[in-house]
Amino acid sequence: MTIPKIVSVDDHVVEPPHVWQTWLPEKHRAQGPRVERKRWAPFEHHPGAKYTNTEDPNGEWGDAWIYEDRLIYVNKKFVAIPLSATPDGTVDSFDRTVMTMTAVTYDGMRPGCYERDARVKDFDLNWVDGSLPFPTFPRFCGQTFYEANDKDLALACVKAYNDWMVEEWCEPSGGMNLPLCLMPLWDVELAVAEVQRNAARGVRAFCFSELPTRLGLSSIHTGHWDPVLAACNGTGVALCMHIGSSSSNPAASPDAPEGVGGTLAFNNSMASLADWLFSGKLIQFPELKLAYSEGQIGWIPYALERADTVWDQHDAWQHSKEIIPEPPSTYYYGRIFGCFTADRVGLNNLETVGVDNICFETDYPHTDTTWPHSKEYAEKMIADVGLDDDTAYKVLRGNAIRMLDLDRV
Repeated sequence: MTIPKIVSVDDHVVEPPHVWQTWLPEKHRAQGPRVERKRWAPFEHHPGAKYTNTEDPNGEWGDAWIYEDRLIYVNKKFVAIPLSATPDGTVDSFDRTVMTMTAVTYDGMRPGCYERDARVKDFDLNWVDGSLPFPTFPRFCGQTFYEANDKDLALACVKAYNDWMVEEWCEPSGGMNLPLCLMPLWDVELAVAEVQRNAARGVRAFCFSELPTRLGLSSIHTGHWDPVLAACNGTGVALCMHIGSSSSNPAASPDAPEGVGGTLAFNNSMASLADWLFSGKLIQFPELKLAYSEGQIGWIPYALERADTVWDQHDAWQHSKEIIPEPPSTYYYGRIFGCFTADRVGLNNLETVGVDNICFETDYPHTDTTWPHSKEYAEKMIADVGLDDDTAYKVLRGNAIRMLDLDRV
């Protein structure tokens, strides 16, 4: 069979150097984000996609983002596919082993990482006709601007990013690039205004934190976020919560090897799901949609089972039924989307995970990506698990269309 074209609900854009210097009001550009090229020593990786970056006159060249006269981020080869990954210029020889945690310049990365038209070409050859791109320099839900000193400048940067996202990255892409916007996390009224401003021009996805309290923000239980949730509920906007959007990664030990954090990355998604299921917010806002971007899905059946068991057996002292009168899993199905790159366990338990709740993602241009062979990967995945045509359509395309309220089949 020929599989349907993929709508990927998690990819990443490496913002072009001109974004804020073009889209910010002129009065903000001097302190706004800009790019400088320097040589860098090896990086130290910290939880929440943070790094120790040290200049080294003998190190590798890399393009760095400067904001408020501070170094914020250096582009890296495992976040942006380097040209050396396709040394002969063809995608057939894609070499993932060169995607290391070392510096890279824009000249040294694949143009599809940061150029709109090149991105469209890369996805055309990858059997993809829709891609939701998470930010890089702003971090997964805009933490860079939330942590900034000048909040007037930060708000201008959020608006500039959203304007660039909608008007330059997405609108001229023929539907390939799907807008995913940021909100000013530090001010609920401003966040509501930004959701409404962009929803009015067709945006149906906003970044949010999986665990806001890890950022020093109010929890979803306080009512603080209710105006934002109401705005999303009323406009069809999905809140997309990428792993790491709490600037924290789960780990077994402070000195655990990198592979431990990579294995446990779904844990914050699981904690977040429990938060939402017991919060009552999915009752209060019955049209609200949530997505766990890059959270994978194999853990979801047990999380739902455990939540229902706790709701039923511990209510005498936990009083969950006062907030949620039906089992927690009731509020999951059709409302909350699990997003995955590779998860056979989840696919083999689709009856519990929910055939209407699962979306596929290509994770371009990160090291988890199935690009440039996502079509072949998806075909094998479907054959190995034995998905029927209707289910394959939902997983690869249909659920994403519903989540993002897209006008396509």
